[in-house]
Amino acid sequence: MNNKRIELPDGAPLLKPDFLFGVATAAFQIEGAADSRLPCIWDTFCAEPGKIRDGSNGLQACRHIEHWQQDIDLIHSMGVDAYRFSVSWPRVMHADGTPNQQGLDFYVQLLDKLNGLGIKAFVTLYHWDLPQYLEDQGGWLNRLTAYRFRDYARLIARTFGDRVYSYATLNEPYCSAYLGYEIGVHAPGHKSKAWGKQAAHHLLLAHGLAMRELAEHAPHAQNGIVLNFSPCYAKTDAPEDIQAAQNADQYFNHWYLRPVLEGRYPDLMHALPEHERPVIEEGDMQVIAHPLDYLGINYYTREIYQADDTELFRGGQQKSLPLTDMGWEIYPQGLRNLLLSYHQQYALPPVYITENGAAMVDKLEEGQVNDWDRLAYLHSHINAVNEAAEQGVDIRGYFAWSLMDNFEWAEGYLKRFGLVYVDYDSQQRIIKASGQAYAHMLKHRQTSAIAGE
Repeated sequence: MNNKRIELPDGAPLLKPDFLFGVATAAFQIEGAADSRLPCIWDTFCAEPGKIRDGSNGLQACRHIEHWQQDIDLIHSMGVDAYRFSVSWPRVMHADGTPNQQGLDFYVQLLDKLNGLGIKAFVTLYHWDLPQYLEDQGGWLNRLTAYRFRDYARLIARTFGDRVYSYATLNEPYCSAYLGYEIGVHAPGHKSKAWGKQAAHHLLLAHGLAMRELAEHAPHAQNGIVLNFSPCYAKTDAPEDIQAAQNADQYFNHWYLRPVLEGRYPDLMHALPEHERPVIEEGDMQVIAHPLDYLGINYYTREIYQADDTELFRGGQQKSLPLTDMGWEIYPQGLRNLLLSYHQQYALPPVYITENGAAMVDKLEEGQVNDWDRLAYLHSHINAVNEAAEQGVDIRGYFAWSLMDNFEWAEGYLKRFGLVYVDYDSQQRIIKASGQAYAHMLKHRQTSAIAGE
């Protein structure tokens, strides 16, 4: 490998012209312009002392609402095929359920510009920014929230028409449920095992209800869900550690994958105390298992588990170098192995890698960010995806997370994931070495296709 390039072997499946390469963002992390939308649970969470590491918030972020045309031109300059972004639910609907036309118009403009440039739009309906008025009514613990989400999905699908190539109902419901309702490190900050599992069920119900709306009102779009997975490895070969890793795998990964693909929760459900199991009404699982046009997979790292005397599993991670700035182990073979494992275990629909990337300690020096560590991360993980595709997994696209540095949730602005550096004071955007390498790979693919290689 040229350590300043992202390269794939000749004839690689990912070099085929119909394979999509993209970049991804999320509304709350980049948009700003909080005064033109309703408050969401992350506004409330950011206002609580000690919840965000640097004490910041998303009120301004990357001011994308202000700079969106420049940002789309930047995406176009990189030569990507697709742009994955999320709609801000509190920006497009009033509390009484009526449309916020100003907010809808913003996204329609953005979609029209993307389409005019030949960039496929991958729209995520929910990337964690639940309107606060719905949280005040119980949030994802309230079954009715799933039906409010259905109404929101209907509005978006009807308004956007045929402008959207792909919809994702939810992004990472694990994070919304487990981090937000079970351990409390994300908004809305609740801590209850029972609440985590109930929130997860209502999120999945919302997904199924929204899929019905998308099937009716956006039948020509690719409609699916985005789930995040961290493959679970045993700390040792001891049977009890292997079992603990399998328990964690069911608890964190298959808890979301099995319901949407097979209409049932993992067997681990029966090992949970009665009070921690979600309330499931008749017909829910059939709704949740609505057929998917695709499955979006987000991958960053693996996790290691060991047995515990009182719990089903315990984290046993011994951090091995190299690590990202988040402290996450760089383990590209985990992505390949996960894809092959799910390919064997499930009747998978087509797959998109909808997020993959790394936070690194970036330094802007003389107008440049030479993030060779991120570049190496992307090279190794893109090649891991290619290896899975070579072995028969139907993978249709790859999205780098993220287009640009942004508000990184509980970490505030301390961690940078972008292919593009953002100076938060001046709002200047500077393409990093990794972004240039990504663009170079795409340009080389295009020239190779033209030359008939």
